[in-house]
Amino acid sequence: MVRFEVVMKEICIHGRGGQGSLVLAQFMAIAALEDGKYGQAFPFLGAGGERRGKPIVAFCRLSEEPILPRCRVSEPDYVIVQDATILGEVSVLNGLKPGGAILINSRKRIDELAVPSNGSLRIFCFSAEDLAQSILGRSIMNTALLGAFAALTHELSLEAVLQAVHRKFPGTVGEKNAQIVKASYERVMEDRT
Repeated sequence: MVRFEVVMKEICIHGRGGQGSLVLAQFMAIAALEDGKYGQAFPFLGAGGERRGKPIVAFCRLSEEPILPRCRVSEPDYVIVQDATILGEVSVLNGLKPGGAILINSRKRIDELAVPSNGSLRIFCFSAEDLAQSILGRSIMNTALLGAFAALTHELSLEAVLQAVHRKFPGTVGEKNAQIVKASYERVMEDRT
């Protein structure tokens, strides 16, 4: 019998209560469905609950096959950090697989942040808040990080991400968020070349 290994990608999204970490994970799961894949998104609020400003983590799984695990992600392929100040409070790199990638929302350069590098880790800093502020007039960063994640990892297609945004936000709000997705996707693609 020939067995094929199912490749599932796991993502940890670190943020603070009120920043929309779960919403970002949900966007990713919806985009996976748009791509013909399976997606799963859920939060872990910890002992303090989802109090505004407290560190929280959301998880997302993406797979070509049905997703059976229903537990927290302990060995992510990717880490997204919505608030760089968390780097001093939470060990966001715990369990990150070799060759993994971390996407950090920050105006700072990588060498200005307290992120240990082991050589195989890919680190990308991107000011999602500034991009959202310039288009939405508010620093809501979810769709900017969604577009940046798609460009950085190629786990989700740009088309699927845009469809997910339009599903969640119809009308003018959806159009503005789609602009943010496209702008962040293009910025990351330019920076990678």
